[in-house]
Amino acid sequence: MSMLVSTLAIGIGATVMMDIWGVARKVLLKQPIPNYRMVGRWLGHMAKGQFRHDAIAKSVPVRGERVIGWTAHYLTGIAFASLLTVGWDNHWVQAPTLIPALIVGLGTVVAPFFLMQPAMGAGIAASKTANPVSARWQSLGNHLAFGLGLYLSALSVQLANAT
Repeated sequence: MSMLVSTLAIGIGATVMMDIWGVARKVLLKQPIPNYRMVGRWLGHMAKGQFRHDAIAKSVPVRGERVIGWTAHYLTGIAFASLLTVGWDNHWVQAPTLIPALIVGLGTVVAPFFLMQPAMGAGIAASKTANPVSARWQSLGNHLAFGLGLYLSALSVQLANAT
């Protein structure tokens, strides 16, 4: 399997794992599932030159924002997977280990904490939300699940390559 196909499979698999964790979190912990429609709204407004919002949920909806948001979510997962498959070690895909995957997974929380949340009106690391500590833990949990998904998806790719 080529490195591109491996990266796509690992990124999609890790993002699916993050989404499964979101559903489990809702059922087990009564916490809301991330709303990627708001990411779509944010990106849709960027196309019109608006990069920052006081509260993205109160901004004017954008046509197709749900599809835009979910597409961006999966493309971002693939891009973050490439940090591991291309940037970490040329041989990691052939012999995946857990620690690098968790490091990359947890490292990706920088994007929501310092880019997305401030631009969408939630402040740095969700500081302007009703419960910043809970929002931070939710983000960390999501990205930890993503990291675990990187590892498990890489193991699946390794198995597929072996057969």
